Amino acid sequence: MLRFIVLALMLANVGFYAWSSGLLGAYGFAPASQTEPQRLAQQLKPDALRVLTPRQARQLESNGSLTTPLATAFATPSATAVECLQAGIFNEEQTVVLRNRLISALPAGSWVLEDALEPARWIVYMGQYSSADAVAKKKGELRGLNVSFGVLSNAALEPGLSLGNFKSRPEAEAALARIARQGVKTAKVMLDQPEQRGQRLTLATVNAALRNQLEAIKPQLAGKALQICG
Repeated sequence: MLRFIVLALMLANVGFYAWSSGLLGAYGFAPASQTEPQRLAQQLKPDALRVLTPRQARQLESNGSLTTPLATAFATPSATAVECLQAGIFNEEQTVVLRNRLISALPAGSWVLEDALEPARWIVYMGQYSSADAVAKKKGELRGLNVSFGVLSNAALEPGLSLGNFKSRPEAEAALARIARQGVKTAKVMLDQPEQRGQRLTLATVNAALRNQLEAIKPQLAGKALQICG
């Protein structure tokens, strides 16, 4: 009896293997196919599919190349993307002019003017030099001392070099002491920008439609650029 049971189990395993492997397909016994080769055959150049960035999509759209539903679908995110932009700080007179223009040019609720404080900025400064050649020579000397430097944001201090920007005078003085130990003897601490109080413009949800309207307010921004909210 035991031998019969063992033999039956062996035959059942062999039969299941033959069925699941498709060996009995010629006799009408086979599992349902889980593949769909016909779908692969219907694909049109799948290797040519390319995902576009929003900038690429806009470029193709402007060139008249976005003519298919598939291409339009790739262009859609750029039309719905939003970003937050800010500009300022504006003094009282600038704020009055800007507010009047915002009311007439942009949708209500798309912008806000808020009180803002921009703290003073200090720099470790070298200059002013007599010429661009003198600045280039000083840059070479600083590289030799392994001292980093950057461009100036205050045009009144040109021609010169910034060896660092700081939020307070004590921080700038500490940096000057470190630089002096590296061999720099003629640098000094200077006020780069005094504390500013005024109004800051914020546009929290700038989409493609609103972005096109921002050109109308640029003359009233007093030369201050719209930047990503920080």
